[in-house]
Amino acid sequence: MDTFDAIYGRRSIKHYHPEHELTDEEITKLMQAAIQSPTSFNIQHWRFVLVRDKETRQQLKAAAYNQAQVADASLLIVLTADMHAYKKEPERYWKDSPPEVGKKLVGMLVGLYDNQPQLQRDEAMRSMGIAAQTIMLAAKSMGYDTGALVGYDPDKVAEIINLPEDHVLGMMIVVGQATQGAWGKPGQLSLDDVIVHDKFSPES
Repeated sequence: MDTFDAIYGRRSIKHYHPEHELTDEEITKLMQAAIQSPTSFNIQHWRFVLVRDKETRQQLKAAAYNQAQVADASLLIVLTADMHAYKKEPERYWKDSPPEVGKKLVGMLVGLYDNQPQLQRDEAMRSMGIAAQTIMLAAKSMGYDTGALVGYDPDKVAEIINLPEDHVLGMMIVVGQATQGAWGKPGQLSLDDVIVHDKFSPES
């Protein structure tokens, strides 16, 4: 599928065929695309929790205020990120680069993020957002529909998936075969409403 077709065709779908399953090969293809998403310093600190177990899906459905798609979709992905990935064997992020380059970047990475919890969280959220869009567009190009969810109880979800203390939750993404399409787009802002040229005006 053409990239622009995937962008314009992607919609947030809430109704999925509960009997449909993605193959292991399809899931691998989707996640291989996901990890092509860029991250600052190549940290790659996203951790994708792929939930296929039906009992766990039911628990997460309850934690997501009983939204049916959490249990019905072919695949549920809980996006999380390791906020301390910057200091966990950071040399591996540049293992294929010239040694002097890797050494320099490791020093810069640790110096930038160490003792900066807000920056660590901000970076995690940015990276998960980019990866989420990659997943949704890749799924659309594979013929599947998706939906992103932020409506859930974070404490309950963290407990269900055993989220480590140094990780942060992002959004959930459901992937599968739609049984009902989305409504028409409710109202798209014009480019004039969302583009600022060079800088905001003093009246903004």
